[in-house]
Amino acid sequence: MKEAMFYRKKGQVAECYLCYRNCKIPKDGWGFCGARHNIDGTLYAMTYGKPCSYVIDPIEKKPFYHFWPGSISFSIATVGCNFRCANCQNADISQARADSFHGPELAPEDVIELAKRSGCQGISYTYTEPTIFFEYCYDIGKLARKEGMYNNFVTNGYAQTESINKSKEFLDAARIDLKGDTEHYLKVCGGVILDNVLKCIKDYYKTGMHIEIITLVIEKDNDNKDWVIEMADFLKSMDDRIPWHFTAFYPAYKMMDKPRTSAKTLEKMHDWAAETGMKYVYTGNIPGHKYENTYCPKCGELAIERSGFSVVKINLTKDKRCPSCGEKIPIVGELSGQ
Repeated sequence: MKEAMFYRKKGQVAECYLCYRNCKIPKDGWGFCGARHNIDGTLYAMTYGKPCSYVIDPIEKKPFYHFWPGSISFSIATVGCNFRCANCQNADISQARADSFHGPELAPEDVIELAKRSGCQGISYTYTEPTIFFEYCYDIGKLARKEGMYNNFVTNGYAQTESINKSKEFLDAARIDLKGDTEHYLKVCGGVILDNVLKCIKDYYKTGMHIEIITLVIEKDNDNKDWVIEMADFLKSMDDRIPWHFTAFYPAYKMMDKPRTSAKTLEKMHDWAAETGMKYVYTGNIPGHKYENTYCPKCGELAIERSGFSVVKINLTKDKRCPSCGEKIPIVGELSGQ
């Protein structure tokens, strides 16, 4: 364990301001996330150095489509989360508390060594919520940068401004959830406030780091045209080139009774967003679909062809322009290919 960042001592109470839960944690108490514990008035990050999962992934699995395409990342997570999503696909680890998990310890230096030996180009903090194991991410990320490796968060988007600004010291990109409307966040995600998520997205964008947005589409829940148009306007107010992914839901955790999302519904969501002027809209969890590919928004030329988590073909110049019309395609990092 390690003393937590982003909290204030008020007597024996630790007031955490890492995320918008703003937990006031009494002595011997735990934060909502199950990762932060008050011991005699000092708040500790109890998952520090204790990953519950680490594996090598293609960056497209996150999904990132405009960030180091074709690269592989060392993906790492600890237990805990500040959301209570009824459809969580990793509930066995996200809903666990730190004292219930007993596994091997892995220091930040060990993570970097494993990533290098595996031939990874960077580190992805993913599977649960990286915000709640921020201290571990921070120390790994600083070492990764020294080694010339990238760092990215796969996040639910509930971090407060101060922690996001601090993350600039190591973080290069964030793939952020935009799950649904106000009712969806309150009922499905466990009392989450949509306005806080939107503020978080803006804060990440203001740092200048690369961001991509993802919406897991649940039929008869968040497949709403008015909401898509509203959120598209919100994203366009920052940049109409922000990639937006609509991915298929499949039954999980407390939503086993819901049907898997159809290709037709994903295509509908894609088209609504694209019609607003969003330039890079994608579908996911339907391998081989044409909307997995990147097309030039100016002339329609195929720029990057994908199948599932694999890059099949990169059709861009060395300076990341469309070879047909010269349009600059916003891609961060090297064009690796797979």
